[in-house]
Amino acid sequence: MGFLQLENKKILILGVANRKSVAYHVGRVLTEVGAEVIYSVRDESVRESVAKLLDPAPIYVCDVEKQEQIDALSRDIAAKHGQLHGIVHSIAYADYSAGWRPFHETPREAFLQAVNISCFSLTAVANALKDAIDPEQGSVVAMSISTTRMAAENYGYMAPIKAALDSSICFLAKSFSQFSKVRFNAVCAGLLKTSASAGIPGYVDSYLYAEKATLRKQALKTEEVANVVAFLLSPRSSGINAQGIVVDAGMSVNYFDRELVQRH
Repeated sequence: MGFLQLENKKILILGVANRKSVAYHVGRVLTEVGAEVIYSVRDESVRESVAKLLDPAPIYVCDVEKQEQIDALSRDIAAKHGQLHGIVHSIAYADYSAGWRPFHETPREAFLQAVNISCFSLTAVANALKDAIDPEQGSVVAMSISTTRMAAENYGYMAPIKAALDSSICFLAKSFSQFSKVRFNAVCAGLLKTSASAGIPGYVDSYLYAEKATLRKQALKTEEVANVVAFLLSPRSSGINAQGIVVDAGMSVNYFDRELVQRH
């Protein structure tokens, strides 16, 4: 048995959109260590576009804005796959189509939709699948960001939503502890080169700055984040619960790097 002890463990991953998705990289790592990966995507068009990429893994459609689809996913998982060892929540959405706005002008509809998809969906999915998760060794991992205290103007209202996600991790861990040993954790990643991030206004400039701010002067890689997700899913991380593990290549301690300061 390998170090991670994930051979033949069934893991549900929500949120693959394409080859650049964090969820896709997580799936690759899990497959490499012998896990049985099950995917859920937002709609039929995404399923068609990633079918060859994820073949032969099963792919379900679940729009997490719709409770009936979450319930249907739960029924399908129970009927076709039985018990799950873990769930990966790698879902985030924000409507930036109106362009950049200062935070105090955040549109109500956009904020509420984003918090529903990016945060509350974790609670909704966990509740719907609570009977399917291994009560002794189950693990749920969500994707968050390295800090929600940095007021990055272009990221806007998504940082407060990720803060709510981080808090939800703690409350879900406590809530599930009443009837199981299922663990809930988040991987709080620094800036990554993904298709989702490309939709954030001015993201490229932020990404290039973040690369210079890392201690190694090299950008964080998506597979590095995926490796930490796999560890948190494994029994090897059994002592970690209700935590946010920061993966940022040291960026958070290096904002006053001499090279960055001298540039200004």
